[in-house]
Amino acid sequence: MRCGPGALVTLTGGLGNPGRIDDPWELRMRNSVSKSGAAAAPARESSTTKLARFFPNATPVRIPVRLTRMVSGSGAFSENTVIEFGTPTEVLFASGLPLEFADKLRLQNSDGTLNTEAFVVAVQYNGGRTAVAARFTGAVPNWIVKAE
Repeated sequence: MRCGPGALVTLTGGLGNPGRIDDPWELRMRNSVSKSGAAAAPARESSTTKLARFFPNATPVRIPVRLTRMVSGSGAFSENTVIEFGTPTEVLFASGLPLEFADKLRLQNSDGTLNTEAFVVAVQYNGGRTAVAARFTGAVPNWIVKAE
């Protein structure tokens, strides 16, 4: 079957014998597709991944937490997020909260083994979500990323 640009093409061969291709044009198309399509397009990097480049000791983690921005006098803002990277003293995550440099935060996981305060040390705005790095205010006994 010969097809032009924009047409749907099945390059697996004829009915009853999916591996067979008799038409030289289809064979060239299959080889062309397999060569050009072999290297998948690079995955789009998250803003948190980009921010992690500034933290050479950052280790990928996936820790769901309740994040609370502690604001004096005007109440607290909270959301659920995931810590995506950690160092012995910092955590990196994406947030939809209006966070700024030096904001004080509380990070809590569901079983209570992580319940600590941190303050924002870096923000990288990207549309509606913000990549955030926060440094612990003190030692965290149950923190999984340890200093080397």
